[in-house]
Amino acid sequence: MKKWTSLTLVAIIALVLVLSGCGKDNNGANEGKNTGENAGNAGNAPKSDIKVGLVTDSGGVNDKSFNQSAWEGLEKVGDSKGVETKYLESKSDPDYIPNLNKFVKDGYSLTWGIGFLMGDAIKKVATDNPEAKLAIIDNAVEAPNVASVTFAEHEGSYLVGIVAGLTTKTNKIGFVGGMEIPVITRFEKGFVAGVKEANPNAEVLINYVGDFGKPDAGKAAAATMYDNGADIIFHAAGATGNGVFNEATDRSKSGSKVWVIGVDKDQSLEFGEEVTLTSMMKRVDTAVETITTQLVDGEFPAGKIVTLGLKDDGVGLPENNKNVAEDVLKKVEDYKAKIISGDITVPAE
Repeated sequence: MKKWTSLTLVAIIALVLVLSGCGKDNNGANEGKNTGENAGNAGNAPKSDIKVGLVTDSGGVNDKSFNQSAWEGLEKVGDSKGVETKYLESKSDPDYIPNLNKFVKDGYSLTWGIGFLMGDAIKKVATDNPEAKLAIIDNAVEAPNVASVTFAEHEGSYLVGIVAGLTTKTNKIGFVGGMEIPVITRFEKGFVAGVKEANPNAEVLINYVGDFGKPDAGKAAAATMYDNGADIIFHAAGATGNGVFNEATDRSKSGSKVWVIGVDKDQSLEFGEEVTLTSMMKRVDTAVETITTQLVDGEFPAGKIVTLGLKDDGVGLPENNKNVAEDVLKKVEDYKAKIISGDITVPAE
């Protein structure tokens, strides 16, 4: 398999932008409390006057996927550039504006909003504070002081759909989504298309749990799917997806062989290769790191919207896929080439 490298994506983001013009608090997130910070910027870089804040969605900073990836990207800038970095965790939608405003009012150089659901909040805070700089992942906010990064999730999901369709032994495969919003339905549509391309006889069971921060709900959804004969489940559900892994792990310990396809990060590193078939990588970490570094360098891409897909190494499979058969990986590479060349157009809706 081709390696998915941070350096490649850094270069792609920088090129696209040039061409386009250029810890939890006990008091409740509704109060907009500062809920955590990195451990003193452990790198050796001189301390900078720049401060960057990050606001998570309800999955929290330790969701093992989306928010955690974003925070890790920001921490890298903190370590390498001496930037002060902090995060606030949102427990529900009403926390978004207070949390974003906390960083803006405290004079932070840049405030990140992580997740599609934060689009309206970012727009309002940016409009109310035109001198502030904000950035968002997974939504395109048209404002002169906002940088937006979106991903072609359907393209990477198509590839893991190929893996699932060629690997299943029961011809039943599950998809667990956090919330039925455009960014997650792109995962679903691409995945189902890939499964059907590889295995027309396979059935895909779909369940939207309605939340990104409820592992118990994810576990229950997975249990129902496995009980109904699914042997592989792909989740795009943030911390809710941790429950899918928990259910698979419990079944594996009792001798039942089932798989999970992870999301955003290589989740085999967190949940083990015993139950992780592969993961649909989405390089949120590198996107956050790159744009924050551009801020530090005086090149913040205000008002720009960048979409990253397979051709940019923004989505795809992880470097190591020991549980995926070599012939399946070869077919994944073939399909990837066809998507990049335009021979295959993956449905996004």
